Amino acid sequence: MSTAAGPSVSPVRVEGDLDLPLKRWMPLVKWALVIPHWIVLAFLWLGLLLTSIVAFFAILFTGRYPRGIFDYNVGVLRWTWRVGFYSYSALGTDRYPRFSLADDPAYPARLDVAYPQEPLSRGLVLIKWWLLAIPQYVVVAVFAGGGASAASDTNGGWAWIASGGLIGVLVCFAGIALLFTGRYPRSIYDFVIGMNRWVFRVVAYAALMTDVYPPFRLDMGPREPEGEPLLGPDTVTA
Repeated sequence: MSTAAGPSVSPVRVEGDLDLPLKRWMPLVKWALVIPHWIVLAFLWLGLLLTSIVAFFAILFTGRYPRGIFDYNVGVLRWTWRVGFYSYSALGTDRYPRFSLADDPAYPARLDVAYPQEPLSRGLVLIKWWLLAIPQYVVVAVFAGGGASAASDTNGGWAWIASGGLIGVLVCFAGIALLFTGRYPRSIYDFVIGMNRWVFRVVAYAALMTDVYPPFRLDMGPREPEGEPLLGPDTVTA
């Protein structure tokens, strides 16, 4: 019997494969195309805020994160990443994202979070989402925009991830390059994915989904660091 684990760097796995070819004009209209997604995500993130409060008390008294709530929260992060990858968090694909909390193996952007097999710290749950995470919020504010800290405190406002800040600036440059040359600068893409990966690691930590502190490292590129085990549910082998 063996158990599949998450990456040693973080239990949060964020990946995105640049889905070429990309249409030059699509960045000009994606803001309108994703409006239905953002409307749905606004309600989903409100739900995540409420379920995270329930999870807070569950961890405080039992040390466990309710599995149903955990799966829902992962689904919201997953949906958010697909929409962000399609739109202005990366502009990495022209394939329209599904309206679904479930994993989509065929989509070029994927996210998963390993469910904690060991009890979570009852003491850390009191301070990690605000006190311990303060240095991470500073970094995320640079990556995702100055409003990140305020947004994280209101109605699950993390749903707008990477709409501004350094990520937004670099994605804007990439969109301009795509418009005039038909090419997406690979160095910008790798950097953008690395920053998004950092942001989602912090979000999962702030949502109490893990006790593993987000590493201060920029893992650039479409894939998580090589040589580390995959995320996923427990698997049983003979």
